[in-house]
Amino acid sequence: MGVTGIGGFFFRAKDPKAMRAWYVEHLGVGSAPYGQWDTQAGPSVFAPFAADTDYFAADHQWMLNLRVDDIDGLIAKLRAGGVEVITKPEWDMPGVGRFARIHDPEGNPIELWQPDETE
Repeated sequence: MGVTGIGGFFFRAKDPKAMRAWYVEHLGVGSAPYGQWDTQAGPSVFAPFAADTDYFAADHQWMLNLRVDDIDGLIAKLRAGGVEVITKPEWDMPGVGRFARIHDPEGNPIELWQPDETE
């Protein structure tokens, strides 16, 4: 008996309808009734960080990490849609994967992660 995965991610938004539309348009997340989407099995990380971490912005208490299967294609789509994408070579880790960062319309940080094929 134990946890088998994340069942959902719930957060407040100033304009929930607009926020959901942004996630659907740019990330394909939450388009089905009740906002669910089918995910593929794979690793998930649950990691509290120190309060003074600089891994993500100090004015946010959380960062959503989404597993992706084609980070280059998604980055191109996001940029074409006017979304700023940040990449840094030092974020990519052999044996772990490649990373990029974006922010939703309310400034919430989202990390995109394409796991290495060795995962």
